[in-house]
Amino acid sequence: MSRIKGTFAALAAEGKKGLIPFITAGDPDPARTVDLMHALAAGGADVIELGVPFSDPMADGPVIQRSSERALAKGVSLRHVLADVKRFRETNDRTPVVLMGYANPIERMGIDRFAKAAQEAGVDGVLVVDYPPEESAEFAEKMRSAGIDPIFLLAPTSTDERIAAVGRVASGYVYYVSLKGVTGSANLDVSSIAGKIPAIKSHVPLPVGVGFGIRDAQTARAVAEVSDAVVIGSRIVQLLEEAAPEHAVDTLTRFIAEVRAALDGIGAASR
Repeated sequence: MSRIKGTFAALAAEGKKGLIPFITAGDPDPARTVDLMHALAAGGADVIELGVPFSDPMADGPVIQRSSERALAKGVSLRHVLADVKRFRETNDRTPVVLMGYANPIERMGIDRFAKAAQEAGVDGVLVVDYPPEESAEFAEKMRSAGIDPIFLLAPTSTDERIAAVGRVASGYVYYVSLKGVTGSANLDVSSIAGKIPAIKSHVPLPVGVGFGIRDAQTARAVAEVSDAVVIGSRIVQLLEEAAPEHAVDTLTRFIAEVRAALDGIGAASR
């Protein structure tokens, strides 16, 4: 059983919802990425999404775009990201790590070399924004052969055919983009999310994590009420952008702990 599958099985058994925070590797300081990953785990993250910096992050809003630009300016590459995961694994072999990014860095490395390097580093999943599921069967199989879950995006505009295509290739969990737009967008509509989840579940027998537009404990709890997990990215990156370097770890730990407490309140209320 993969770490991701095991994590979600444990959450389901305990009646809990998953917390999946995102940070961009190398931002705000390449030397601090592993410390920030540990802070996320200490605060209560169930899965960590680690962004691979890319020069044209088309699905991301300005906050995450800036984080990629800062990391790239400091020379952070896919190899550096894998090295960070390997260092994280030296003292944490429990928390799943998912690399989130775009096809170009993987294509440049070569899919086979990437699969081997990611497996050796301790990566658990990979979400490549611009790999369409209809064309990703071979990629998904290579990832699974390396013990890595291929994770895919779904959106409010996803048709039944697209959802079914994701169901054929995805494992671990699926990431439902709650809004039409880029990361960091506003106007979150929980009722719309609740209406889409059953259609996804009818085709995809996996946990559904919902992201885009979740900015605090209150919205995280509202979304978690209708999903299996919440994904928080832009707000976390913004907090790190605004925090003094010496306070970054504490800022991150406090924020994640607040969200974790809000999610755990769902299970407590139902018991």
